Amino acid sequence: MTTLRPELGVLPARIARLPLDARGYPVPWFVAWIHGAPEFRVMDPDKYVRAIRERRCWVCGDTLGKHLAFVIGPMCAINRTSAEPPCHHECAVWSVQHCPFLSRPQMVRREDALTDTCIRGEAAIMRNPGAAGVWTTTRFRLHRRQDASASGYLIEMGDPERVEWFAGGRPATRAEVEASIDSGLPLLLEATTHEVTERDRPAARAVLVQRRAEIDALLPPPEACL
Repeated sequence: MTTLRPELGVLPARIARLPLDARGYPVPWFVAWIHGAPEFRVMDPDKYVRAIRERRCWVCGDTLGKHLAFVIGPMCAINRTSAEPPCHHECAVWSVQHCPFLSRPQMVRREDALTDTCIRGEAAIMRNPGAAGVWTTTRFRLHRRQDASASGYLIEMGDPERVEWFAGGRPATRAEVEASIDSGLPLLLEATTHEVTERDRPAARAVLVQRRAEIDALLPPPEACL
């Protein structure tokens, strides 16, 4: 019988109800099971539909209340979109603290023929951002992807009531989040302008630059000078 990895400690009640994989990690509700085993890199498309229609937590699968917590990277905070549905706040925080990919900046995403079938977001940047945020809001809306080569929808997150930042499984410093922004923004600008017409590119870039400035208020406070 598989047992929980001891370093994970006491799980939140909703996370504790999830099945464990062979390594002892809880398997999030959204994960696709392939040949009887969970494939963490692939989301179950039926779960995606249910999460949106039934307002279910992306991590535990239980129904959501008023507040919705999105697990995002800094670039998602800039364009205010997410490819993944929201979670309970405690499920989102647990994920950014314990998910190996989110809590270990040195980890890279394994890509192969299987992951090519995954739903990818508009202007997706396939990298480990090194810092992750929990964007808590009370609303979201769907809109179709602009990229004609992609199908499906993106989720536009509502105004945040708060945003919490993490790096390495702990609260992130402002410098860590800014470093992630500085490395990711050029990639986001390139990806976004690639998906619009040449005539619309200057306006699209200007919007992103403006949104980058706006999120300064959502970052951790500056570190005190010693």
